[in-house]
Amino acid sequence: MGIKVAKFGGSSVADAIQLTKTKEIIEADKERRYVVVSAPGKRYTEDNKITDLLYLCKTHIDHNLPYEQVFQVICDRYMAMVINLGINLDLMVEFDEIKKNLQEGASADYIASRGEYLNAKITASVLGYDFVDTADFVLFDEKGRFLAEETNRVLGEELKKHERAVLPGFYGSYPNGKIKTFSRGGSDITGAIVARAVKADVYENWTDVSGFLMADPRIVSNPKPISKISYKELRELSYMGASVLHEDAIYPARIENIPINIRNTNIPTDPGTMINAEVTVEKDRIITGIAGSKDFTVIAIYKNMMSQEIGFIRRISGILEDYDIAIEHLPSGIDTVSVVIANKNLDGRLGEVLDDLKKKLNPDSLDVFEDMALIATVGAGMSRRPGVSAKLFTALAEAGVNIRMIDQGSSEMNIIIGVENKDFNTSIKAIYNAFIS
Repeated sequence: MGIKVAKFGGSSVADAIQLTKTKEIIEADKERRYVVVSAPGKRYTEDNKITDLLYLCKTHIDHNLPYEQVFQVICDRYMAMVINLGINLDLMVEFDEIKKNLQEGASADYIASRGEYLNAKITASVLGYDFVDTADFVLFDEKGRFLAEETNRVLGEELKKHERAVLPGFYGSYPNGKIKTFSRGGSDITGAIVARAVKADVYENWTDVSGFLMADPRIVSNPKPISKISYKELRELSYMGASVLHEDAIYPARIENIPINIRNTNIPTDPGTMINAEVTVEKDRIITGIAGSKDFTVIAIYKNMMSQEIGFIRRISGILEDYDIAIEHLPSGIDTVSVVIANKNLDGRLGEVLDDLKKKLNPDSLDVFEDMALIATVGAGMSRRPGVSAKLFTALAEAGVNIRMIDQGSSEMNIIIGVENKDFNTSIKAIYNAFIS
């Protein structure tokens, strides 16, 4: 029998109704032996995620405000799940322990992690699976850096003892035993870590969408689904804003060449999107998907004979490093280089950065383009098809979009363009319509 690791997101385990669907999905395939769950998400638009309520409790405590009412809302929601599922599980001891730790100044990481912890307890009881706490086996060093190889070893050894188990996502622990969380959405990472540890045949990521779409449905009406995508293509799309799967969740599965299957809890018969190590070039598919993000600043630097000036790019990087600012892209010519920076990283320091660039680089000119958007057109088949760039640029020209920047990766798997924020939606629609008949 093979092994599948199934991770269920917050919307898939939001209440007893969703957990019942989750149970049916797991029991429909006996190969789904290891399950990772998030904290309960929203049940409806105006609802609150449990993790947000837990953070709110911590904030109230830190500001000497009453927190009991918010904490009771959390407890009531879990108790409703237990009652409606008809399981024999006493959570009062857990609630008392969490409340005690809250009052004694427990960290925000600990408080936030209790959402996944309690939900995993409930899910294990519903399924009759073992409960394995990731706090003991997902390991970080003293500086909060994830210890991938040590985790893989100890978690793999532990899970050999369990034929079937449920694990909470999102967190692990420091060497001293204190809880350390991943970034928001980190349960995806935990699922991939578990899949690697047990050498799973497939890592299933269950959510509220049927895999990836070729474009954002809020911009393009009824975009086509992506049935297959490679790790490399997914990384490009995730980086540019496609948010179905936490981008750091790709790496642990990729190491072991474990396919990732994005599935929809509410439509379990839908095959979703399969993510594989190998690039699949389909005859009738030129591009795989389109994704982008707004709010970038482009600093265009021109200096005569720049290409002859040794260390010029290094000095640019050094200046930005002094401000702890990451460079998103760095398209260049013989005497020009454009530095693309996310506005959130600039954090109002553009004037200071420009002054340093002028002082230390002595450029002939320095132009700034604010309120820019980046759009990536991604597809493994692009490099083998003549005329792809021409089709893309023609479509944008006919849509009246002025392209301010062009950057193509060395793999020729993507073409990134920079346009003004106001042209973002128009550009994505134009590119989609050009390639998808």
